[in-house]
Amino acid sequence: MKNHLKRIASPSTWQIDRKSRVFTVRPKPGAHPLDKGMAMGVILRDKLNLAKTMSEVKKLLNQNEILVDGKRKKDYRLIVGLFDVLSVKTTGKNYRVILDSKGRVAIKEIDGKESSLKVCKVVGKTTISKGKIQLNLHDGKNILSDADVKVGDSLLLSLPKLEVKKVLPLKNNTTVFLTDGKHAGLAGQLKEIKNNEAIFVVDGKDIETAKKYLFVVGEQKAEVTIN
Repeated sequence: MKNHLKRIASPSTWQIDRKSRVFTVRPKPGAHPLDKGMAMGVILRDKLNLAKTMSEVKKLLNQNEILVDGKRKKDYRLIVGLFDVLSVKTTGKNYRVILDSKGRVAIKEIDGKESSLKVCKVVGKTTISKGKIQLNLHDGKNILSDADVKVGDSLLLSLPKLEVKKVLPLKNNTTVFLTDGKHAGLAGQLKEIKNNEAIFVVDGKDIETAKKYLFVVGEQKAEVTIN
């Protein structure tokens, strides 16, 4: 696979200048879809302006200055996606990858306390040796847990150890975030689920969407910054 991607052909969810250069960095295949994340190098150079060139980005990464979900990363092509936490040691600042109200990838600054928290959606469950249950999460992580969790529920995790602090079940009256569809980036209260469809409420207005687009982020309110 090529290392580069023409800016004009990059996903519409990327908020980058498409005319300043011909090419941008193509993320390596990873845990997040291409339209729900960006390459580390693009975030550091084009979004956070921590470097002017990709060579400067590589030097920054080689100095162990960048952490994703509490762990050091050095690959400038690593895809950083939905709800990942990016921390910059030199500046002491922390950021979370979210979707804005138009469904575009955005980088939101968060405080240090919140940088140790992450919400992950359970997308699968696997029984492994000795009856232990492995939970497969939306960001490619897998954890062992004996918590009462169903596929579609979310977990509030502490970083970087991935300890389960709270289970956020997919049920009525919880706070949900839409990850896809024409309403991607909106958050509201889940009202009802019927088979593969769902209704959630935003500012008093009922909106229909697909059940698979729902991402539980809290009970009465979101556990982390989502906008």
